[in-house]
Amino acid sequence: MTAAAIPHAEVIGDPIAHSKSPLIHGFWLERLGIAGRYGKSLVHGPDLGAFLKGRRQDALWRGCNVTVPHKQAVMPFLDRIDPVARRIGAVNTVVHDGDHLVGHNTDAAGFLEPLLPLLATRHLYRMARILGAGGAARAVAHALAGEGFTLVIAARKLEQAEALAAEIEGVDTHVATLDHFARPTDFAFDDREGILDIVVNTTPLGMTGQPPLPFDYSHVPPGALIYDIVYAPLETALLGEARARGLVVVDGLAMLIGQAAAAFRLFFGQPAPRQYDAELRALLTA
Repeated sequence: MTAAAIPHAEVIGDPIAHSKSPLIHGFWLERLGIAGRYGKSLVHGPDLGAFLKGRRQDALWRGCNVTVPHKQAVMPFLDRIDPVARRIGAVNTVVHDGDHLVGHNTDAAGFLEPLLPLLATRHLYRMARILGAGGAARAVAHALAGEGFTLVIAARKLEQAEALAAEIEGVDTHVATLDHFARPTDFAFDDREGILDIVVNTTPLGMTGQPPLPFDYSHVPPGALIYDIVYAPLETALLGEARARGLVVVDGLAMLIGQAAAAFRLFFGQPAPRQYDAELRALLTA
């Protein structure tokens, strides 16, 4: 097959130049010896429908990953939506299945992957403070609710947080504004023995080209885990301060690689070769 006549997939978004997804999928394709390619396409919001209509005509197009700001906007253009993605209300993976475009969400599983050892332990109580209420936050909130976390959802506008909280069933949810977490608090945390506390940044704040996330660490319980899904830069200001305070951190590559692995199987029909994760991380951080 020629370079133009091989199965291919891509990531779409706006902006998209920073995306590391082509490196990840290209690395796995090479390791597995699969004749395929994975690229990236800048797609502006008004062009989303036309873009997908054009891709439908390409029998070798396996689909695309979807990043900001299209994870919810893409849904009306799809023929079917997987139940997990439907429940979350956001799609990050579109699969070209015959004549149909099918929406999936691999963000939730990718987000939870680095937390699985912790989640295998019983806790007296689990609480997560989720910063943001966009497409990624939806996946994170639903994933953590499924693991029994009480949720505090913070968004730029309170009504955004309230809208997401209203969709979460089975656990207690609370809402706040991002400004609340930017201001110091004198709240005295009680004994956190047996409690799992997580703070997650799902906003683009702190990403290269974006302002830093305004956040005051007086809101962080002792022993909390800090998880920032931003991966460019890998060491955000949020994570840098967490490390300086001796807190456990999870960086954005963990979720990026985890969600990509689930998408890779959907696109190319084989599991990603995760035995090379250390080498892949080195490539992504070079």
